[in-house]
This record gives sequence, structure tokens and C-alpha cells, in this order.
Amino acid sequence: MTNQATIKAHATLMDDMATTVDVDLEQAMLEGRMTMDQLSDAVLSCTGCTHPQECARWQAAQTGPVSATPEYCRNGDMLGRLAAGKSA
Repeated sequence: MTNQATIKAHATLMDDMATTVDVDLEQAMLEGRMTMDQLSDAVLSCTGCTHPQECARWQAAQTGPVSATPEYCRNGDMLGRLAAGKSA
């Protein structure tokens, strides 16, 4: 079972990754392009990632919005759809 600290850390990574690829998760939910369940599933998927430190370093190195997540991102496809204005 995933503990609360791990979930919080990955929720932050997920939100920061969305911001890095210029996706506003809250706005996507308000527009009906993403549900709370989909966001929860994305965070849980993130907890299974084997690259969280690398992810945080990659995010910190970005100087502005980028067009894609790193290849290892378990939510890259979903974030790509949201960035394109589509549903999660």
C-alpha cells in the first residue's frame, strides 16, 4: 500500500509536470476534459514510477513550458492529450 507521504510527493510531481507541459489540471477538470477519478488514477500511476528524482531534476531544469514529458513519464500520453485541448 502506498503511504500518504508518497502520494503527496507524486501529486506534486504530477502537478509540476502538468505545469511544465503547459497543462492546467484544474481548468481541464472545469472544462470536463478530465475527471477527479482520472486525476487520482494519474497520481497513483505516478507513484509506480521508478524515476521520481530524475523527474524532479528534469522539471527543475526547464526554463519554460515544453512540448512533451520525458519518455519515462507514465502520464505523458494523457498530458499530451490535455495539452492538445483533448480529453484525458
